[in-house]
Amino acid sequence: MISMSKEDSLLGKLFLVPTPIGNLGDITQRAIDTLKDSELIACEDTRMTGKLLSHFGIKKRLISYHDFNEQARVPTLLNILKGGGNISIVTDAGSPGISDPAYRIIRAAIDNGIIVSPLPGANSIIPALTGSGLPLDRFFFEGFLPNKSGARKNRLANLKELEHTLIFFESPFRIEKTLSDMLEVLGNRPACVAREISKIYEEFIRGDLSAIIDKIKSKPIKGEMVIVVSGVSAKQRRLKYQVDNVTSDFDND
Repeated sequence: MISMSKEDSLLGKLFLVPTPIGNLGDITQRAIDTLKDSELIACEDTRMTGKLLSHFGIKKRLISYHDFNEQARVPTLLNILKGGGNISIVTDAGSPGISDPAYRIIRAAIDNGIIVSPLPGANSIIPALTGSGLPLDRFFFEGFLPNKSGARKNRLANLKELEHTLIFFESPFRIEKTLSDMLEVLGNRPACVAREISKIYEEFIRGDLSAIIDKIKSKPIKGEMVIVVSGVSAKQRRLKYQVDNVTSDFDND
């Protein structure tokens, strides 16, 4: 059992609070109680979080905490935590730190002996995976791929040999180009585009990559998207091994 000094007990706690990704009913009672008990709520967009808090009758001091001011905000938040105040970190939707700001304050809190308490809750990764119809036993979350096609293809090439089911975030503006790059680099694998998870127009577009691309070309889609792609199969791996060996033999000759 780890003993806690008197000084440690006077420190505040840093809570990582997931917020709904669509349906407001996705928020947990623990998340609501934690937000109510916090001295300060640090959030990506104070307007969006303000609307969420208003819906649940929560009135708290808000401070902006996003990609462009994250580093500058850390000393302010640390001072509050060291003074005994509890802080909740929230993003516009989903779990803080997953392709969203939170890492710097989490690292700083840990380095200063402050308790970090991550709450379970809404995120788009697991629903996209479980609803995809692809293997669930092992998966690899990549997040957003690079914006430019060349860099995107290079990153996909690094993931090509993974047996894990692959999970990516993508915007509707790049979805077709990204899927086309995946088809070129990964081959025509089974995949799924999950969009608007937990929202009114939730949809799972399943099939191989070429079929999904055809569907999107015939009917462009909008909204928040998660791409789930099958990992390399054992058969594909064996074929590659055989081709590589044949090529090596020719090189030796």
